[in-house]
Amino acid sequence: MNLIRLLPICFLALSIAACTKKEVAYKDQTVESLYNSAYTELLKKEYEEAGKLFDETERQHPYSEWATRAQLMAAYSYFMAQKYGNAMTAIESFIQLHPGHRNVDYALYMKGMIQYEQIPIVQRDQDMTEDALRDFQTLVRRFPHSKYTAAARPKIELIRDHLAGKEMYTGRYYLNRRSYIAAIGRFQTVLNKYQKTNHVPEALHRLVESYTALGMDEEAKKVGAVLGHNYPGSSWYADTYYLLKGKDFRLEHHRTEKASWYKKLLK
Repeated sequence: MNLIRLLPICFLALSIAACTKKEVAYKDQTVESLYNSAYTELLKKEYEEAGKLFDETERQHPYSEWATRAQLMAAYSYFMAQKYGNAMTAIESFIQLHPGHRNVDYALYMKGMIQYEQIPIVQRDQDMTEDALRDFQTLVRRFPHSKYTAAARPKIELIRDHLAGKEMYTGRYYLNRRSYIAAIGRFQTVLNKYQKTNHVPEALHRLVESYTALGMDEEAKKVGAVLGHNYPGSSWYADTYYLLKGKDFRLEHHRTEKASWYKKLLK
């Protein structure tokens, strides 16, 4: 009976010993050995394991040049493994500890990319998007001639377009619920902050809709004129023209062209 009772305890002790042995995954090694092991895992595309080994390199040899490299490589490895929290921890530690390092431009780019890859759809909160934009802009400001700045610039434009899309989504939400003042604020934000994005023509048209709904006809006409001047061939201008004048200017334009062609034919 006593032997039977002791059996589960023995199995439990063996299990604990096995777990303890498993947790001690890394033994003290030379910095070159650890770094090379991590790099080998990276080449095999075992990115998470590579990140752990680069972390271990930095942990065991914190004051070596290898440790500085390992921080950057750990961030890259975790980024490739889509372990963005670990990647951000590594890259922020590098930037804080080595603000004047020759590779800090790469670190800023990597920090921006970690957040860029997590940008949510426009219906959700855009804090991550704002953070990515801020980091890329810091890179551009501090290192205007870096090759990473050249890679960041088009991403900045995409982010700005995305943020404008968020404002448009929210503005349409308010417009559909007849909260016209709130809608106007969102559409004006697009015009003021994101005037180089492709959302501007729609933002102008939605402003015309909002002003018209509020009975602010003069304001609606002014915005409509701006839309017609800058985007005369836009479908949004066609919608605005119809809203303000009750006519489809494309049909009028077609009739004018047809009459002009007929006169030329007679001549």
